[in-house]
Amino acid sequence: MKLKNILKERAKGISFEFFPPRSAEGKDSFMKVVNTLKRYNPLYVSVTYGASGSTQDRTKNTLTWIKDATDLTVMSHLTCIGATKTSMDVLLRDYINLGIENILALRGDPPRNMPDFDPSIGEFRYAKDLVEFIKKYNYFSIAVAVYPEGHPESPSIEKDMEYTKEKIDAGADFAITQMFFDNRYYYDFIERAEKRGIKIPILPGIMPITDFKKIKEFASFCKATIPKDIEEKMVPLINKQDEMFKLGIEHATKQCADLINNGIEYLHFYTMNKSEAFSTIIDGLGLPSVLT
Repeated sequence: MKLKNILKERAKGISFEFFPPRSAEGKDSFMKVVNTLKRYNPLYVSVTYGASGSTQDRTKNTLTWIKDATDLTVMSHLTCIGATKTSMDVLLRDYINLGIENILALRGDPPRNMPDFDPSIGEFRYAKDLVEFIKKYNYFSIAVAVYPEGHPESPSIEKDMEYTKEKIDAGADFAITQMFFDNRYYYDFIERAEKRGIKIPILPGIMPITDFKKIKEFASFCKATIPKDIEEKMVPLINKQDEMFKLGIEHATKQCADLINNGIEYLHFYTMNKSEAFSTIIDGLGLPSVLT
């Protein structure tokens, strides 16, 4: 089912992001996580897509596993950097044949093994170009990514919002934010978006800090600020995984509760293919009754 229709029918809900297992041997453990989180009746589940299509086949296989084994609505991430219109057409027609109706359209990151790669010279320069291309098929529901603290490559918050508006106006049905750890960034972003006339749903992306070193590295790359007070509490727990996990869950739970209390009706969880943290958060907040 197309997500633009699901979001019209369900005024509240949660969703989960997964990444494709590295091999078919990981299917059983992956599907165990999917089925654990399936009981929360998510709006949809999404599967990531590596830079320059590096996980294209694995992403497609993972989406097929979920579709074949569950009744979950799936969404494929899709990056366009380095892709051609011909290769993108082949993939999108394959998705149509598979009944995959939802796409998160992303520019994607430059290949790490090509430091001089210029993303502006390909057939798809920006995510906006991919949205416009997908829109022509008149088949897919399209989502885009947005950045509460600004895209790392944007020269300013104002310019980032300008690009965001262009991307959304190209045909996006809803948006998902990059992870953030201080809700003020999200609220400020929503205010800027409303002033720009952006009216589509903007789902906040939640990532519990259960592995501080890994999340800090990722956050630095994504330009996501970890609050100073959280970092000060986390650093002494680097070698105390259980305590760090507990603190990370507490912070994410408070973050979600604050969003809900401020009228936010959708939450998107970055799972990293694990279920324990999210089951704890969802059960602790009573989300099955609050947001479903």
